[in-house]
Amino acid sequence: MDLLAVPAPDFEARRAAVARHAELAVPVGGLGRLAELGVWLAAAQGTCPPRPPARPRVVLVAADHGVSAAGVSAHAAGTTARLVDAVREATAPVTVMAPVAGASVRVVDVGTEAGSGAADAERHHVRAGSGRIDREDALTGAETDRAVEIGRGLADEEVDSGADLLVPASLGVGATTAAATLVAALTRTEPVAVIGRGSGIDDAGWMRKAAAVRDALRRAKPHSGDPLALLRVAGGADLAVLTGFCAQAAIRRTPVLLDGLVVGAAALLAEKLAPGARDWWLVAQRSPEPAMDVVLARLDKEPVLDLGLRVDDGSGAMAALPLLQMAARLLAETGTTTSADSDGATDPAADPADDPAGDDADDAVRA
Repeated sequence: MDLLAVPAPDFEARRAAVARHAELAVPVGGLGRLAELGVWLAAAQGTCPPRPPARPRVVLVAADHGVSAAGVSAHAAGTTARLVDAVREATAPVTVMAPVAGASVRVVDVGTEAGSGAADAERHHVRAGSGRIDREDALTGAETDRAVEIGRGLADEEVDSGADLLVPASLGVGATTAAATLVAALTRTEPVAVIGRGSGIDDAGWMRKAAAVRDALRRAKPHSGDPLALLRVAGGADLAVLTGFCAQAAIRRTPVLLDGLVVGAAALLAEKLAPGARDWWLVAQRSPEPAMDVVLARLDKEPVLDLGLRVDDGSGAMAALPLLQMAARLLAETGTTTSADSDGATDPAADPADDPAGDDADDAVRA
């Protein structure tokens, strides 16, 4: 698959943001991670100070996974379409939180068994459910290629329509089983170290999930160096679409908020396909899924939040997004030491003892 080279974020804008933070009238390091977020956003936008994201967009990718028939989820096999309905009715967590964060949500059915019935379903639908990865391939080679291209096309559509920050998200019964398998295969991690509770399974469900990941990993290991082959053998339509989406967003110089294990696994694959893409990504929150810790270590990322969220629908990104907007405004609007000194001075030649206001301003800067 031929992908354009991923451009690097703007080094000069990053350097300018770091320099501006050093001038702000706050204690050294006083803004903590908020300063880091502002610098990251400035580099991604190529300007300092950065602009608060004005048109953030969640793209929620939905698909069923055949491995759910192994009892690896708290939801019944083939019921992803009901979760999609909740998104369209604006009763899903991400659609409740998105208006608060100033984001919009798009749901794309790429592989549910029931089908969405949407007008553009045929254009994006790859197949009706992925193969059961503990016994068979998830996709054919042609389906894998098409799904990655669909993901790239979705990123292009959103950027071309004006989105200035993208949030890829996942909705699919059995998806974390496939994602955990991909992470284990890519990083050569033992199955027990990547298996979590997913949708809220009990101990018996965890054991079934462990067995499914073990068997799927046995099939996937020979392909550990080939991202597209891994998606074909042990991924799924949603994971392939998300992989293409994350890679293309970076190629289009668009910042991305990653959230959840399924998106994290796709991001690992996207970095393999498009080296350097990770510089355009920020991880919104730490997932309780053990495999996500492996993803974070491999991508060298530190999450913005740790809320214990186990949904992969982008809710964590909606919680983190206002912090990005605040970080941009802090960098643009916070007073500098120069302005603070200027505001406090009335006569450069005057005795400082005669100017209590000037003393107060100096103390504020040093605090």
